[in-house]
Amino acid sequence: MPLTLTADVVTLKTKHPFVIARGGGDDYRVVWVRLSDSDSAEGWGEADPSKYYGETADTVLAALKKLEPYLPKDPFDLEAAEARFAQVVPKNGAARAAVSAALHDLVGKRLGQPLWRLWGLDPAKAPRSSFTIGIDTAEQIRRKVAEASAYPILKVKLGTDRDEEILGVIRDVTDKPIRVDANAGWTRERAMAMLPVLREYGVEFVEQPLPPDDLEGTAAVRRRGVLPVVVDESCLTAADIPRVVDAADGINIKLAKCGSLREALRMIATARAHGMLVMVGCMIESSLGITAAAHFTPLVDAADLDGAALTANDPFVGATIDGGEIRLPTGPGLGVRRRSERGP
Repeated sequence: MPLTLTADVVTLKTKHPFVIARGGGDDYRVVWVRLSDSDSAEGWGEADPSKYYGETADTVLAALKKLEPYLPKDPFDLEAAEARFAQVVPKNGAARAAVSAALHDLVGKRLGQPLWRLWGLDPAKAPRSSFTIGIDTAEQIRRKVAEASAYPILKVKLGTDRDEEILGVIRDVTDKPIRVDANAGWTRERAMAMLPVLREYGVEFVEQPLPPDDLEGTAAVRRRGVLPVVVDESCLTAADIPRVVDAADGINIKLAKCGSLREALRMIATARAHGMLVMVGCMIESSLGITAAAHFTPLVDAADLDGAALTANDPFVGATIDGGEIRLPTGPGLGVRRRSERGP
């Protein structure tokens, strides 16, 4: 049964401008992908492109055109299909991830089961999600922390010349666990100087302190033994893990980077084989994108799946993050519906 691909661009608006060390903004164009079979069943996925990895909504649409002739005749042919996609558009992880999610959604709907159940996972084992506090003024940071009152863990974006001030502002208003993400914004010297500061403020771990290619520097930061080091931009797929294992304690998996749900599972297995901490993260995404990643959260140690919670106009309903608790849908496939539709 041939599959038909449809794609639409959706503009997500954030509640506040979302700024990290590389900059930011308040609107993000994502791509909603649907795969339809001859029985009119639909599988949904979302592409969440990042300019940092050379993707925009426009490049996603162009990549989808290239992928369309290679859609499998049988949606259950997941492994071979994703291998073909990676050959056709190797640099377009977000586009491939959307098609991967749509195929898995369609398979789940055909079988009448949620994806987590097909994988044999226990939703109760999902870790609690953190809530991200982007770079901002002291007043706005206080406001954001207040708005995140239901979340038990905060992820703080750093990589500025005001990092200590930001941490101080947050610690003035909350004693919640903090995780720090520098988004490759520090030099080696700055990272080393920040380590005792992070420890003083009770930070749990530091994510991507240095530029992605500076694994020697990242390893030096790790050897200080002050905090666990997690890499994000330094680790895109499972093939990168042996290269980063001596530089980091853990990895951050994002579907927009690795390109598919099956690759995310490979990354988890590979990281576990190397004794590494495993985290799942996100871009600014709707609940459609977040839910695809949420289905494998029972396999990870830490989650930062607040992308939809940061938006003001999420058009979908799927996995919920209630007080940081990730609740997976029980509907078939991804279990996502349009916000305007009534639930089961």
